[in-house]
Amino acid sequence: MIKIGNVSIAEFPLILAPMEDVSDPPFRIICRELGADLVFTEFISSEGLIRNADKSVQKLDIYPEERPVGIQIFGGEIESMLECARIVETANPDILDINYGCPVSKVVCKGGGAGILKDVDKMEKMTREIVKSTHLPVTVKTRLGWDDDSIRIIEVALRLQDAGIKALSIHARTRYQMYKGESDWTWIQKVKEHPDIEIPIFGNGDVDTPEKAHFNRIHYNADGIMIGRASIGYPWIFREIKHYFLTGNHLPPPTLGERLDVCKRHLMMEVEWKGEKPAIKEMRRHYSNYFKNLPDFKPIRMKLVTADTLTEMIEAFKEIEEN
Repeated sequence: MIKIGNVSIAEFPLILAPMEDVSDPPFRIICRELGADLVFTEFISSEGLIRNADKSVQKLDIYPEERPVGIQIFGGEIESMLECARIVETANPDILDINYGCPVSKVVCKGGGAGILKDVDKMEKMTREIVKSTHLPVTVKTRLGWDDDSIRIIEVALRLQDAGIKALSIHARTRYQMYKGESDWTWIQKVKEHPDIEIPIFGNGDVDTPEKAHFNRIHYNADGIMIGRASIGYPWIFREIKHYFLTGNHLPPPTLGERLDVCKRHLMMEVEWKGEKPAIKEMRRHYSNYFKNLPDFKPIRMKLVTADTLTEMIEAFKEIEEN
């Protein structure tokens, strides 16, 4: 078992990455049921949370079925992040995670997310202050560096470990790459194999098949794998990777009936949690993968992504079922 503070998880965990408008409670519950060992919330703006913004506050919701779960926060001001951490404690997550990796300009320009990669001293100071302020185990998710000329991930890992974090997740790209190009897991290997690194190191980036997960596990020596985009509309990725680790063989893909059942359940849970309109809108990114390779799917997909009411959604699902 791997320990993150007082939280015990699998020996080689598969982790659901924090993703905006994706890793909410309904999806986290489904991913846990299908093999994810640890899940993280959507990232929460420290400024939004301390100002009691409805969307930020809602992201604190945690259900028993999804534990262990970490709440991820981001921001560029230390005092705001400290106040945010105090609010997060009241939601009683298992882990508090700090986002030092989001590459989106509106986050970076305020010194949050990957923006702090330009100021490692501030990153270390902020982390140290947050660790001191909370009883929760603190973890960090970050990137290799700002660009290819400023990769300092080994130094960053050592300084954050010294600041008191209990685990580090590394997206093996720079901020400059955004989500383009190939991730470079050799840096994850270098961090993990540094003689002074004692905390768990989790790798993230481009793991979208059981074979890639197995290759990265064998060759780069990470303590676990964090999966993001490959899980969108396909939460079975966790189950399939675990089966491949155990047997070297592929599980049969989920049947159309199973995909339809999980997708419908996912939508209904979203509606119950956040309301009909936002649930229908945010589910749209999932449908291509939920129904991947379905013959003649394009006309039905258009109905799914343009429907505005639950009644229209149910009619589209019925059409899939009948055809």
